[in-house]
Amino acid sequence: MSSLSRELVFLILQFLDEEKFKETVHKLEQESGFFFNMRYFEDMVTNGEWDEVEKYLSGFTKVDDNRYSMKIFFEIRKQKYLEALDKQDRAKAVEILVKDLKVFAAFNEELFKEITQLLTLDNFRHNEQLSKYGDTKSARGIMLAELKKLIEANPLFRDKLQFPTLKNSRLRTLINQSLNWQHQLCKNPRPNPDIKTLFVDHSCGQPNGARAPSPVTNPLMGAVPKAGGFPPLGAHGVTALPTSLAGWMANPSPVPHPSASAGPIGLATANNAAILKRPRTPPTNNPAMDYQTADSDHVLKRTRPFGISDEVNNLPVNLLPVAYSGQSHGQSSYSSDDLPKTVVMTLNQGSLVKSMDFHPLQQILLLVGTNMGDVMVWDIGSRERIAHKNFKVWELGACSVPLQASLSNDYSASVNRVVWSPDGTLCSVAYSKHIVHIYSYHGGDDLRNHLEIEAHAGSVNDLAFSYPNKQLCVVTCGEDRVIKVWDAVTGAKQYAFDGHEAPVYSVCPHHKESIQFIFSTATDGKIKAWLYDNMGSRVDYDAPGHSSTTMAYSADGSRLFSCGTNKEGESFLVEWNESEGAVKRTYHGLGKRSAGVVQFDTTKNRFLAAGDEFLIKFWDMDNTNLLTSVDADGGLLASPCIRFNKDGILMAVSTNDNGVKILANTEGIRLLRTVENRTFDASRVASAAVVKAPSIGSFPSSNVTVGTSLADRAPPVAAMVGINNDTRSLADVKPRIVDEAMDKSRIWKLTEINEPSQCRSLKLPDSLSSMRVSRLIYTNQGVAILALAANAVHKLWKWQRNERNTSGKATASTQPQLWQPSSGILMTNDISDTNPEDAVSCFALSKNDSYVMSASGGKISLFNMMTFKTMTTFMPPPPAATFLAFHPQDNNIIAIGMEDSSIQIYNVRVDEVKTKLKGHQKRITGLAFSHVLNVLVSSGADSQLCVWSTDGWEKQASKFLQMPSGRPPAPLADTRVQFHLDQTHLLAVHETQIALYEAPKLECIKQFSPREANPITHATYSCDSQSIYVSFEDGSVGVLTVPALRLRCRINQTAYLHPNPSLRVYPLVIAAHPSEPNQFALGLTDGGVHVLEPLESEGKWGTTPPNENGAGPSTTSGAAVTEQQPQR
Repeated sequence: MSSLSRELVFLILQFLDEEKFKETVHKLEQESGFFFNMRYFEDMVTNGEWDEVEKYLSGFTKVDDNRYSMKIFFEIRKQKYLEALDKQDRAKAVEILVKDLKVFAAFNEELFKEITQLLTLDNFRHNEQLSKYGDTKSARGIMLAELKKLIEANPLFRDKLQFPTLKNSRLRTLINQSLNWQHQLCKNPRPNPDIKTLFVDHSCGQPNGARAPSPVTNPLMGAVPKAGGFPPLGAHGVTALPTSLAGWMANPSPVPHPSASAGPIGLATANNAAILKRPRTPPTNNPAMDYQTADSDHVLKRTRPFGISDEVNNLPVNLLPVAYSGQSHGQSSYSSDDLPKTVVMTLNQGSLVKSMDFHPLQQILLLVGTNMGDVMVWDIGSRERIAHKNFKVWELGACSVPLQASLSNDYSASVNRVVWSPDGTLCSVAYSKHIVHIYSYHGGDDLRNHLEIEAHAGSVNDLAFSYPNKQLCVVTCGEDRVIKVWDAVTGAKQYAFDGHEAPVYSVCPHHKESIQFIFSTATDGKIKAWLYDNMGSRVDYDAPGHSSTTMAYSADGSRLFSCGTNKEGESFLVEWNESEGAVKRTYHGLGKRSAGVVQFDTTKNRFLAAGDEFLIKFWDMDNTNLLTSVDADGGLLASPCIRFNKDGILMAVSTNDNGVKILANTEGIRLLRTVENRTFDASRVASAAVVKAPSIGSFPSSNVTVGTSLADRAPPVAAMVGINNDTRSLADVKPRIVDEAMDKSRIWKLTEINEPSQCRSLKLPDSLSSMRVSRLIYTNQGVAILALAANAVHKLWKWQRNERNTSGKATASTQPQLWQPSSGILMTNDISDTNPEDAVSCFALSKNDSYVMSASGGKISLFNMMTFKTMTTFMPPPPAATFLAFHPQDNNIIAIGMEDSSIQIYNVRVDEVKTKLKGHQKRITGLAFSHVLNVLVSSGADSQLCVWSTDGWEKQASKFLQMPSGRPPAPLADTRVQFHLDQTHLLAVHETQIALYEAPKLECIKQFSPREANPITHATYSCDSQSIYVSFEDGSVGVLTVPALRLRCRINQTAYLHPNPSLRVYPLVIAAHPSEPNQFALGLTDGGVHVLEPLESEGKWGTTPPNENGAGPSTTSGAAVTEQQPQR
C-alpha cells in the first residue's frame, strides 16, 4: 500500500470519529491494522468484554506471532478463566480451559497442569501464587497495566500506537480544496456555485442552463487494498531483501549506475533483477513481514512439549496477574536526567577538532582528529593524551602524481573523520587529501601504523567499518563522487560504487537480517543505497532540504535518523520510515541559519543530540519537540562536533578554543571517580587477534526484555570482534610505558586483603543440610545464585529489590532468600546406584534462567527453575555425564561430556544423539562454545584440549597442557575451559596453572603457575574478561590481570571466613557475576556459599601493576608467569 493510501485510511478514521460512527471506527482500525486504539482496548478489558478484546487484537496479531503476542493472549485468557472460577462457574471455566488455554500446553505442559489443578480448589486463592488476587476490578487493572507494556514492547505494534497529528476535519478540508480547484477550472464559473454531489467532478452549468457533468476518471488515490495483499519478498525463490531496505528499493533508478568491483559478487544477479522489476509496494501493510525479527518465529510449529525452544523458555510460569518488576521496553526507563549534561573536564587539543569517537569497549578512551591532521587518543580517566600521530604520508613514492603535486605545494591535511573498529583494535582516519590511514591499537601509547590507502582523488569525506561476507572492511567516500570498500587487513579494494553526481558527503553501512548494504549521501542532497554487488544504487531519494546529510541508526539498529544542513543554512533532523523511504518525523528546534553542517549522535535507543547555535540540543526519539539544551558552560563552536560514548553516560563536544569538553551524567561521574587515580592499564584493550568475523546474526542487539519468565536474556556484555588474517596475538601486546608509569611501578605493591573490614563479604543463609559445593553459577540476569552440592541437591538464593538494593541484583550488601517453591520440593538429581560423594556433578543453565539441566552421576534431569519440578530425565549411565553445555544458538542442542571420554551432541527436542566426538583419553571435565569461531572446545582429565567444528563436528586441533617443569599432572586432574568475551581467546584452568590460548589453533600465549604446595581449585573470567578470579587450596583467592596474568590482589581466607583450626575449609568453585565485574561467589568444601565485593570506596580489587612489559610478578605472589611465543 502506498503512503498516501495509508494516510487516506487515517483521514477516514478521523472523519468517522468526528461523525460519531464509533463501531465503524473501531472496525476499520481492526481491519486495516494501521492504528491500535489503546483507549478503546482499555475500556473493553476493564469491562471484561473478552470476545471483543480478542477480536480487536486479531487485526494486529495472532497468538502464535511472537512471544509478546503469546503472552498477551495468555494473560487475557487466564484472567477470563480466573473470573469464571471466582464466580463458581465450573462449566464455564472448563470450557475456557479446553477452548482457550489448551493451546499453551504445547509450550509449557507443567503450567497448563497447574492451571488445570485450580479446578480442584474451593478457592483458587489457596494457590500460593494467587493468594494476593483481589477482586475482579483490581485484577483487571493489574493485568491491563501489564498488557499495555507487552503491547508497547511488541514489534508488531510498532508505529501503530500513535495516531498522526491532524488538523480538525482534514478530509473535509481536502475535499473542499479539490472542489475549489474544480470550480476554478470551470469554463463558465458562477460566483456562488451550488455543489450538490461529490460523485462526479464539479462543473458550473453552461449559460443556457444545460449541465455537463464529467465522470471522475482520475481518482485522487488508488484503492485501499487489504493488509497482507502484496506479494511476498521471497518470490522467485531467492533470498529476500530486508523489508526495510526493500521498501526504499521498490522504486529504483530506471538505469542502474555502473560500478567497478575488485572483489566477489555479493548477491545473486537473479535476486537483484527481481528486486529491480518489482513495483513500488512498500511493505507496511503486513506486520508479520514488516518486523522479521527473532520475535517473529511461528512458535506453534514446535512438535515436542519439553523441547527447550526459545519460545518455550519465554512462557511464564507465574499465575499471579501482576506486572513484572524487571520489565523494560526501551520507552520508560530513561529520563532527561540520564543525559550527560555536567562538564567534568576540558582537554586541550592545540588545533580545531573535526571528529571524535569513543572506544567501543574501553569507554573512557577518546579518539580525536583535528584540522591540522593530528590524531590523538585520550584517557579521560587520567586526563592524559596517551597516543599522538601527526599527518605524514608513510610512502610518498607510492602516491599518485596528483597527490604528490598537492603535497609539494602544501604538506598538510585536515582530518575529516576518525572511527574505531567494532572491537577497538583498529582505528581509521580519513584526511582531506586522498589518504586513509588505519592504525592498530595495542593499549597505552602503542598506536602502530597498519595500512595507508590512497582512497580517493581529492578529499576523503567519510569512512566507516563494515562486515560484508564476514570480512572486516572499511567503506570510504570522497570528493571524486565514488564510494569504495577496502579490506581492513590487506588494504585490497573490494568494491567501487559510482553513481553520485556530486561529492559524496557520508556513508552509513548497516545490515538487516542477512543483507548488508550501504547508505550514501552527497552534497547535492541525494541519498543512495548499495548492496555489495555490481547492480548499482538501489535508492535515489532527496534528503530533506537537499542538505549535506549524515545518517545513523539507533544502537539496536531498528531506527534510522539523518541530520544535515543545506547551502542556505537550514538544518533538518529527521527519522526515516525505512519501509517507505519517506521521512517519518521531523524534529523541531534546530536553527534556521546554521554556520556549518550540524553534527548529531544517538544513544540508548532513546535520545538524539545535535550541536547547533553554540549549544548541545537533545531530543527524545519519540517526541519531535526539543527536550532540553545545554551550553556546556559556554565556549562551544557554532556547530560543534559531538559524540556519546557507547553507554551514553559521557559526551565529548568541541570548543572554539581548540579543546574538547567532556560532559557526564551521574553514572559517568561515578565511573570517572573510580578511575581518575589509576594508572592506565594497557592490558584492558583487546589485542588484534586472529578472529573469524561473526555471522551477521551474531552482532549484539539491545532487544526489549519482557520480564524474567518471558524473554531470553543475552549475556549483558557485547562480544568483541577481531580481524581476519591478522597474525598478531596477545603476545604482541607490549605497550610502551610513559615515565610517570615507570615511577609508579617502583612503588606499586600487591594488594593483600586479610581482614573482613577490607572487603564486603556475605555468607548466604542456608537452612538445609550442607555438603561440599560441586558446582556454582549466577543466573544470567544476575539476580540469583544456583549451587549444586555433592548430595545431588540444588540450592537457589534470590535477591529481592528493595530500598537497599534498588537493582534487585546479587550483592554482598543485602541478604538473599534461600528460595523454595510452595510445594516444598527440592531440585534433586537422580543418583541411580552411585555414591553421590564419588559422582562428578555438572549442570548448565538456559539463556533465560527458566531451566537447568543437571546430573550427579545418574540420569540427566531437566528442572523448571520456578517450580523445581523435574520436566524430564534422559541418558541413564553408564557412562555418566560429567559436563553439560547448551549450544549458544539453539537451546535444543546440548554438548554432553561423558565419563568414558566421549562427547555426545544431543538434540533434546527429538531425543536423539546427533553425533559422538572422540579424542580424549579420560573423562570430559570442560566444554565451551564460541559462536564467533563456530567451534566447541573440550577439556579432559587427561590435561588435553580439543577443538571441534560445530558445522560438521570434525576435530580441528588438539593440544596437551604444558606442565610446569618438575610438576607431573595428577592422574585425574580436572581441566576447565572458558572463552574470553572476544570468543577467541581461551582460559584453561588446571591445578598446576592458569593458561591463555588462542583458538582455534590452541597457541599458548601466557601461563601462570602457583607454588606447588598451593594448587589451584578453580578459576573464572570476570564478566568483562579484564580479570581472572582464581581460588586456591589454602583458601585464598587471587585476582589476575588479563592478558598479562599478573597478580593484582590476593584475598586471604581470613577476610571472608572465621578461622577454625579443626576444620580445613577452602573454595572448590568460583563464579563471576554476569554484569558486575568486581563481584564473585565462592562455593566451599563445608557447603557454604560466600559473595565477595571490594569496598565501595575502593571500587575494584587492588591496583593494576603498571609494568606490563613482561617483568616478573611481585615477590609476594609466590607464582611464576611465562610468556609463550606462538608457533606460526
